[in-house]
Amino acid sequence: METILSLLIGGLFAAGIYSILRRSIVKLVIGLIMLSQSVNLLILTAAGLTRGNPPLLPKEGFVTGQGYADPLPQALVLTAIVISFGVISFTLVLLYRAHQKLGTDDLDKMGESDQ
Repeated sequence: METILSLLIGGLFAAGIYSILRRSIVKLVIGLIMLSQSVNLLILTAAGLTRGNPPLLPKEGFVTGQGYADPLPQALVLTAIVISFGVISFTLVLLYRAHQKLGTDDLDKMGESDQ
């Protein structure tokens, strides 16, 4: 399962970076979304996938093997989702305001308007 997710994460990273390097600012936002989701998947996959086990320790306090799901990566991903939502929201508002002012979403034309 980790191999399939590793290939998926690599594909999302590649697609996100390719979208960020495009000239359209809308594709830049889509690339940011893909990169943030691929990082979330990377954190969960690197922590190890455990299905059907609760994030609790037994009464003895010792765990051998994969007896529980680690709650720390899940908390990190939840925090990353909230932060990426804020960054994407700010980027969308900035995109809307720039499109209102300049009438284009092409990054090269936006650079020409500064001069």
